Amino acid sequence: MQTTENRTEVKAIDCSHFIDGEYVPSINGKTFENINPATEEVLGTVAEGTKEDVDRAVAVARRALRAEWGNMPLRQRSALIRKVGDLILERKEELAVLESLDTGKPIWLSRSVDVERAAYNFHFFADFMTTVGTEAYQQDDIAMHYAVRHPVGVVGLINPWNLPLLLMTWKLAPALAAGNTVVMKPSEVTPMTATVLAQICKDAGIPDGVVNMVHGFGETGAAITSHDDVDAIAFTGETITGSAIMKAAAPTLKKLSFELGGKNPNIIFADADLDDVIETTLKSSFINQGEVCLCGSRIYVERSIYDEFIEKFQDKAKDLRVGDPFHEDTKVGALVSEEHYNKVLSYLDIAKEEGGHFVIGGKAAEGFEKGFFVEPTIITGLNSDSRCVREEIFGPVVTVVPFDTEEEVLHQVNDTHYGLSASLWTTNIKRATRLSAQIEAGMVWVNTWFLRDLRTPFGGMKSSGIGREGGAHSFDFYSELTNVTVKL
Repeated sequence: MQTTENRTEVKAIDCSHFIDGEYVPSINGKTFENINPATEEVLGTVAEGTKEDVDRAVAVARRALRAEWGNMPLRQRSALIRKVGDLILERKEELAVLESLDTGKPIWLSRSVDVERAAYNFHFFADFMTTVGTEAYQQDDIAMHYAVRHPVGVVGLINPWNLPLLLMTWKLAPALAAGNTVVMKPSEVTPMTATVLAQICKDAGIPDGVVNMVHGFGETGAAITSHDDVDAIAFTGETITGSAIMKAAAPTLKKLSFELGGKNPNIIFADADLDDVIETTLKSSFINQGEVCLCGSRIYVERSIYDEFIEKFQDKAKDLRVGDPFHEDTKVGALVSEEHYNKVLSYLDIAKEEGGHFVIGGKAAEGFEKGFFVEPTIITGLNSDSRCVREEIFGPVVTVVPFDTEEEVLHQVNDTHYGLSASLWTTNIKRATRLSAQIEAGMVWVNTWFLRDLRTPFGGMKSSGIGREGGAHSFDFYSELTNVTVKL
């Protein structure tokens, strides 16, 4: 593949499809440009996939499922999956630079979170896959019943642009651990690390045809989700897209796993450790430019500490440096694309129209001739019906609302069609236990945020998702069970 120089020693890459162990162009030869969101410069070209490219990738994946991969002993497959994680770490700097070039996120974040976690996803499932059991029951002296686990088959993995490498590996590692073959489709705006990941899988010894990738736009994703020979779809992205995938997958009754949008509440009671709250809320509000499905974008603060919280929160947020993703002291980088940048700015206009007050921010970051930079923004004065309170903005923008009682805040927290996550801050363990059980979300963090154990269920309620990932929950999705009954 051709390369394009950038300011670092790592080079941006042109992105081809990866099918049957080789990089290949689109059948029709079409490409599109990949844009650096921090500079608006062209990083390279990306192959634009068609239905014909998807057909080829799926056929290869189906053939590989029936070959060496499908008959490989568990320990051997585990060793190969672990090797993928090892090679990710060996190429850590390269992957981190490519991720920051594609997404606009700070380089320190790509190194410490995206790449580290991507490797750990493979290391975790390489170990976990060797411990997964199945059910067995003895029915008195009549029969023995036991379950045998099989891979689902060919799985389509459709990935978002906010955490491209981390979230692709979160799906790819368990899919491979369960014995499946895959066709990946990364986001069209962040194609580079997925392109490298495909080669890493080959270098680790994963047989050709097991891991395939087709780049492209929505039409490419639609070709995967509607394909007769794709058995399951794992998707992370917008709720509207999830709905479209359900419709496309319905005629073939595919298994579906969705992690969709969120408008996550951060609930802060007066008895919480406010210094801890402020430090963690800075992260849950503005890390990765607020482009995280789990960000706590709706902040509810008990009225008795509301003014103190606002004062301390804004003082800390003002110190967040917005700038070049490759400056080590940058805390907020560029938004991922011009389209998304304009969307976030439109919500700031909506906040003004709805009577919101910008404590800080409220506009595009100043001092940049190029790039899609938005100031960290704290909005107060909006009611519960405001679009900025109810709709997912997915940028460095949070709303802060005071509350007086548990009942009041619980109603506001659950008054949404989303249900991905929530953070609850209190030192009252009875209150924490009581409210956690009543919050309508797939994950509730108490006195923390984004603390994960990969064995635990990950996913959302309502319009935030279908199914759960993590540990045995991932294996439930990526495998099928056959019950065997032996008469005694």
